[in-house]
Amino acid sequence: MSEKEVVEKVYQAIETAKSSGKIKKGINEVTKAIEKGDAKLVAYASDVNPAEIVMHLPLLCKEKGIPCVKVGSKEELGAAAGLTVPTVSVAVVNEGDAKALIKQVADQAD
Repeated sequence: MSEKEVVEKVYQAIETAKSSGKIKKGINEVTKAIEKGDAKLVAYASDVNPAEIVMHLPLLCKEKGIPCVKVGSKEELGAAAGLTVPTVSVAVVNEGDAKALIKQVADQAD
């Protein structure tokens, strides 16, 4: 699976989990979800400025064994999360119907 396909699957998983499960939006909520071990999948935007805001996410996710994917823009991530504003990061905490999608992404991320 190409990187572009993985990113598409991440967006699909976020959209699906938004309606059938539960997601956390924004750097603080996402960081807390990872630290508690609640996050099943973490996505963060590649156009974050300054980059330091999200630099800790991949490291935290690796520690906890959570798939972490760098996606396109904050706007796209915000839209996938059902927001009218851009967001830096999103964590899926309850997969809902997105379980299979998240598993595919996790298999690719390893």
